[in-house]
Amino acid sequence: MAETRISAALEGNLERYMKDELALAEKAVTAGVRRTGVETKFALRDDVVRGGLGRRLSNTWRLALFPENGVSLGAAAVISTKAPLLIEAFDKGVTIKSSEGLWLAIPTPSAPKLGIGRKRLTPKNFPEHRYGKLRFVYRKSGVSLLVVDNQRLRKGKRGGYTLSRSKRALASGYGLSTVPMFFLVPQARLKRRLNVSKVSDRAASKLARNIDSAFTQLDQRTRR
Repeated sequence: MAETRISAALEGNLERYMKDELALAEKAVTAGVRRTGVETKFALRDDVVRGGLGRRLSNTWRLALFPENGVSLGAAAVISTKAPLLIEAFDKGVTIKSSEGLWLAIPTPSAPKLGIGRKRLTPKNFPEHRYGKLRFVYRKSGVSLLVVDNQRLRKGKRGGYTLSRSKRALASGYGLSTVPMFFLVPQARLKRRLNVSKVSDRAASKLARNIDSAFTQLDQRTRR
């Protein structure tokens, strides 16, 4: 194949041949880099989903292509995440400690999904106007808790709990419960769920093959 192309160049216009080959190479490299970038991005997103961390974190992986338009022998694909701290934590498996005191507060299944302002739930933004004040319960031989008292189980599809407003129930305690809203632990160990280097290296290893495939396809089109 190479000998045929060289012979054709010598028999024809060598300068034009070299110009055409350069243009072909620029297109092939750019196409191969872009395809590899896309494949790597989706491989990293799939890794997050397989790790059980959900689509929202998965979609933080983004791809930037250079040049954005046109072609270049120096084409590049840059893949990054908008949540680098979370990705790194689950990629390495780290120990998390509270940055504001002795305890790390972990919401229980009974806790509301979001705090005030629809932000991630913490003891600071816990909606006490709806559930009442949090109360600390220290347990020497187990996990300590933050609980709310005087809760009534809600009926219907929504379920969950709500603070009782009934004076009679509050006086007697009948039908009311104390509900844990946060587990308090000194620290928590995040299990490693991601394989960023392995996944990205495997996907990126296809770069040469993708460029060669693009070169072959473009060359065939040129010859038609």
